[in-house]
Amino acid sequence: MKLLVNPMVLRLGVLLVVAIAAFVLGAIAIRRMRKSMVAETDSFSQSPLAAEGLPVHSYHAVIQQLKQQKHELNALQLAARRKAKASDTLSATVLANLSCGVLFFNASGLVRQANSMARQLLGFASPVGMRAAELFRTATLRDGNVGGVSSVEEAVAPAVRGESVVRGLVLDYVGPEGIRRVLDLTVSPVLAEDASLMGTTFVLTDKTEISRIRQDQEMREEVSAEMALGLRSSLTTIAGYAQQLAHSRDAELARQLADDIAKEAAQLDRTIGSFLAGAKAATTSS
Repeated sequence: MKLLVNPMVLRLGVLLVVAIAAFVLGAIAIRRMRKSMVAETDSFSQSPLAAEGLPVHSYHAVIQQLKQQKHELNALQLAARRKAKASDTLSATVLANLSCGVLFFNASGLVRQANSMARQLLGFASPVGMRAAELFRTATLRDGNVGGVSSVEEAVAPAVRGESVVRGLVLDYVGPEGIRRVLDLTVSPVLAEDASLMGTTFVLTDKTEISRIRQDQEMREEVSAEMALGLRSSLTTIAGYAQQLAHSRDAELARQLADDIAKEAAQLDRTIGSFLAGAKAATTSS
């Protein structure tokens, strides 16, 4: 009893009880803390976060959406490339089957495209990369002077600058192999949507055969006019001889006049025969 009443023993007992209580409370707190950490760990393991703070499944969903958009973009680009290729193929096919020559010059003045007829008319296997001055250096304007200019380069300058279309230029052209042609030239500027100059197109039409036919026709008209004068002269001569013959009583003079009439008639027959033969040959050749 004395031991229990001793203040030191009481103090030690109180301290022991307090220590035991503190130990129990600490153990409980540690246990709760451990459970909380285990729960947070399980939560993280079930739904981990990405570097930006998003759940991984949300991150994967965004990636999948981006991949889908990239796939759709690639499909659109592929469709656009196919459409452009189809358009280029169609344009090339149309140009290849045109009966006139087509040249496209870029803004720098160099040939970037030429169809087969243009190559045939100009006599160049591949005019790509050449300038208009090189292609038409042997060409001259048929009228000699068009709108105050005398050279092909000056005549097409308004179209090359993108100002206006130039039409109706007729060129006497000599190809690299010496083949002469008459070409009708139309030059048009190609403008972009913002009105900037993209290049120039040259359209060539072969007028050689038409020009030859026209020259033959003009020559035949001249020949016809000359022949008409000759026929009129022959007929006048024959008429004069006939009048002399009608009023002549001299047998020798009459015989001479008759011979002259026969000679003039034979000459007239030869003239008409040569004209008809030339007309027939011209009709056959055309």
